[in-house]
Amino acid sequence: MDTQTYNSIVSFIWGIADDCLRDVYVRGKYRDVILPMTVIRRLDAVLEDTKKAVLDMKKRLDGSGVVNQNDALCNVAGQSFCNSSPFCLKDLTSRANQQKLKADFIAYLDGFSPNVQEILKKFKFHAQIDTMVDADILGAVIEKFVSPTVNLSPYPVLNDIGGIRLPALDNHTMGTIFEELIRKFSEENNEEAGEHFTPRDVVELMADLIFLPIADKIKDSTYSCYDGASGTGGMLTVSQQRLLDLAEHNGKMSPFIFLDKR
Repeated sequence: MDTQTYNSIVSFIWGIADDCLRDVYVRGKYRDVILPMTVIRRLDAVLEDTKKAVLDMKKRLDGSGVVNQNDALCNVAGQSFCNSSPFCLKDLTSRANQQKLKADFIAYLDGFSPNVQEILKKFKFHAQIDTMVDADILGAVIEKFVSPTVNLSPYPVLNDIGGIRLPALDNHTMGTIFEELIRKFSEENNEEAGEHFTPRDVVELMADLIFLPIADKIKDSTYSCYDGASGTGGMLTVSQQRLLDLAEHNGKMSPFIFLDKR
């Protein structure tokens, strides 16, 4: 992704705070909404293409009386997470009143698999819902995040003639965007951004220190990469890319599999 597109996405998300949260939250609290909503929208965009298949599977599992559905639903979603609610995020932009929107939004969040529920719990995001509903801004925040002018999906958005209107957003770039938002919010609060994440240039140096001394020993194989903290996953994606680059340089093109074992 080129720098201009990257900067436009960061600016767009940053602008949601000023457009929707001003006079409701103090600036230091903007991140309590923007950071979790960025994660939610990314997960939502990843799951959009398989949503119908997941709901069809859930209907079959419900009909068969299957209680533990998570693994089957994630398998249909093609991800390590899923959402079994009847909604995508964009479905929630047409609610007639705030209480209906609140109920459906909570149902949507509750439809995520347990691993995502854990993330939302860490964000303490449910505590923000009443504040946004009382201020009548929840719908506006959701509308901003599903805007057709920005793409947080891993798939490109095409124009009417099949060309790329908005490029895909891979996991590495998504992590970098999230880290940039953390940095900007930390500056707003007079905090050190490094308290919340490791700068990407430091991560790249760490990857080089690990892999370059053994570059000639890397073989066609499957590798596991361990990150004991794994915030945005930057160490995992940078490590993956370093190994893939070294494998290509050495003429070894077999895929590598990386496991985040926390």
